[in-house]
Amino acid sequence: MRPGGYPKGVQARAWVEVDLAALWANYRLLAGRAGGEVIPVLKADAYGHGALPLARFLEGKGVGRFAVATLEEGRRLREGGIKGEVLLLGSLHPLEAEEALRLGLVPTLSNLEAAEALSQRARALGLVPRAHLKVDTGMNRVGFPSEEAVSALRAVEALGVRVEGVYTHLATAGEDAAFVETQRRRFQEVRRALGEGYFYHLENSLGLLRHGATAGVRVGLALYGLVPGFGLRPILRILARPTLVKRLKAGDRVGYGGVYVARGGEWLATLPVGYADGLPWGAVRFVKGPDGRLLEVAGRISMDQTTVLLPGPVGLEAVFEVLSADFGPTGLLAWAEARGTLPYEVAVHLSRRLPRRYLE
Repeated sequence: MRPGGYPKGVQARAWVEVDLAALWANYRLLAGRAGGEVIPVLKADAYGHGALPLARFLEGKGVGRFAVATLEEGRRLREGGIKGEVLLLGSLHPLEAEEALRLGLVPTLSNLEAAEALSQRARALGLVPRAHLKVDTGMNRVGFPSEEAVSALRAVEALGVRVEGVYTHLATAGEDAAFVETQRRRFQEVRRALGEGYFYHLENSLGLLRHGATAGVRVGLALYGLVPGFGLRPILRILARPTLVKRLKAGDRVGYGGVYVARGGEWLATLPVGYADGLPWGAVRFVKGPDGRLLEVAGRISMDQTTVLLPGPVGLEAVFEVLSADFGPTGLLAWAEARGTLPYEVAVHLSRRLPRRYLE
């Protein structure tokens, strides 16, 4: 089966294309800026790009540590053959302890209840429990309070849990530089109190790019090229072939509500993608034609189809770029801005019914 469920030999009429060379270029650029280890964040199916294919590619390049958000995401990587360390971000729930151990995942601990469950299940299974400790330096979602980090660490280690890493998360990177420095100061105080026997990681994508690195770095947004500038390259496109090309007569109305009324003589292509595939309704105004020209969307986007105006007729084999890999009028950033949201929210909502194709 092809990614996305297409049997071998069946050609997709619309698909997501992911450029692995661009992914690797981004990773190397970020690693160079960090001056230390960079952890790829593959949560939410690698922000809609496909976690397992990306993990396989990066592991083949020598990357040995990944981060996901949930136990299920970690399981998929293990079942897909990923051998490297898989860190579960957030906070381990006590009910997840046994499966995390069986899968060889490294959980995050934010409370003693989870640490106790991890210790108890590890003893029953004859395993040595490993974990990272999350400290809260000001985001107030999960983590032991930073001022209690020493006592928390000692309590967790007393349970027989091998704490291998300590980290926090920046709340205002790219927005409030003063609070970034407050969180950094608090984390450095934790680091001095705990000593240098642990892997410390702090910065996220915007923290690294806009404020520099002071510890290990976890990157998602920047890894996928979803931060403009800095030499990063977007790695994703949506491509489609038309299912119908026709010429309109004067007065023809297009789509729901008939909001586009033809003057007469226009050529129209119907592309088999719509808002069910992640196109923001009312926000996508252009697609890129086979010759690279921007083509105007005519009428409203439907659940499964989008109609665009053509300068002339094209064959059904023609390929249109519904989402461009650059940051022009058809990019994820423009989609997000038009929707009034974040680019990674748009990315994670790209439909899984679009098969993913990976280019090296």
